[in-house]
Amino acid sequence: MKPSLQLKLGQQLTMTPQLQQAIRLLQLSTLDLQAEIQEALESNPMLEISEGEDGAQDTEASSDVSEPSDPEFNSAKESTETNLQELNTPETSPDNNQSNEMDSDWNNDIPDDLPVDTNWDDIYTSGPASSGSGSDEDRDYERGDSTGESLQEHLLWQLNLTPMSDRDRVIALSIIDDIEPSGMLGNPIGDIAEGLNQEQEMLEDPVELDEVLAVLHRIQQFDPVGVAGQDLAECLLIQLRTLPTTTPFLDAAKLIVKDHLALLGNRDYKQLMRRCKLKEAELAEVIGLIQTLNPRPGEQIAQADTEYVVPDVFVSKKQDRWLVELNPDIAPKIRINAGYASLVKRADTSPDNNFMRDHLQEARWFLKSLQSRNETLLKVASCIVEKQMGFFESGPEAMRPMVLHDIAEEVGMHESTISRVTTQKYMHTPRGIFELKYFFSSHVSTDAGGECSSTAIRAIIKKLVAAENPKKPLSDSKITTLLEEQGIQVARRTIAKYRESLGIAASNERKRLI
Repeated sequence: MKPSLQLKLGQQLTMTPQLQQAIRLLQLSTLDLQAEIQEALESNPMLEISEGEDGAQDTEASSDVSEPSDPEFNSAKESTETNLQELNTPETSPDNNQSNEMDSDWNNDIPDDLPVDTNWDDIYTSGPASSGSGSDEDRDYERGDSTGESLQEHLLWQLNLTPMSDRDRVIALSIIDDIEPSGMLGNPIGDIAEGLNQEQEMLEDPVELDEVLAVLHRIQQFDPVGVAGQDLAECLLIQLRTLPTTTPFLDAAKLIVKDHLALLGNRDYKQLMRRCKLKEAELAEVIGLIQTLNPRPGEQIAQADTEYVVPDVFVSKKQDRWLVELNPDIAPKIRINAGYASLVKRADTSPDNNFMRDHLQEARWFLKSLQSRNETLLKVASCIVEKQMGFFESGPEAMRPMVLHDIAEEVGMHESTISRVTTQKYMHTPRGIFELKYFFSSHVSTDAGGECSSTAIRAIIKKLVAAENPKKPLSDSKITTLLEEQGIQVARRTIAKYRESLGIAASNERKRLI
């Protein structure tokens, strides 16, 4: 092949490190952003947390800090500042005299010699000081509430307090290991006995099925009530047996749970009334008693850690106007350390000066990326509130159909940017906390030629189901007819899809007794 030269024209997008960092910070959630800021504080000595009013960043002070005269740095700095406001640094630099006085006072507090029988930890506490003004009792309470024991640990604790032979204790340990987090027994007792017989080292004689069943009955007396049930019926029966004998309709409840639980699950109330010889009002009392039981007793002990949503934006109404504000507590306030920044020299090319100059440049880019993220988030949230004013005034039924393209055109950004801003970002409103994605929905045509949001249709379905007759719940076809009367054309299968997304059961499963 003969080498040749060719001239081609093309377009290529080159993402600078600053742009890559800004995009990455834009799509982070609140927790991820806090972790990113903490990592930046630990890796960059030029960054520090600003505290109180003295931590307010000032543009004029930032310009007073000497900057390196690197052409590459200056050009990158100018390109980054195009659409962002200059982030500030404190006006004052550390006072050397004050720091020397503090050092001398601290040195005077240190004794020359420690007593022979004194440990260092007795005089000076090690480890970082805890932040916050809470008392020790509050911290212990929070710590104990966040780390709870598992169901197996709770059962083993009770087993250690129960007098039992060594043989029965081995069987009990095997049973406890087989209990699921819900509190139900995972395998039949026959499989447990077979597994124990295979462990010849721990048991000399083969285990009989009656032995396992006897130990199981003892474990079923442990807390929580209903644990180690072989099935749902036995779990509920254990709980019913612990109730006082004077409880109304206790015998009828035991009969239904033991022999007619399938009919109760299918809501076949006519068969239940006929077989149990109960009237409608009496059956309603029995069902109410059964509903007080816990079908998953193990979850009382092995509770999952509660996760709280921290809103990124606050929306409130003041003087007939809706205001949008960023949550000031979602991330620590950081700034550039003016003392370190003042040490950077313009014409110095030493490794130490280059090190400080590079970290100063990274710190400024990081602060500008944070500022860009906050500005974009506030701009998008304000646009959402403006377009969904009906939701904030009247509720979900007034939600307008809206897609990412609508907001992108309004704020002059790409749809991918809007998608990053609205993912895992939450808005606190007088009607609750919602993810920004919640306000985007498809549309359904109406008879009047307009459009209705799918979120509004879900709200209407939820309202219709809440107001239905419990004896005659609304079917999907009936809900479709009711929506058509309001001018909304929706297929029955669409109603079923919306109903399932709301967690609403079918009409035959929603039937109730009065």
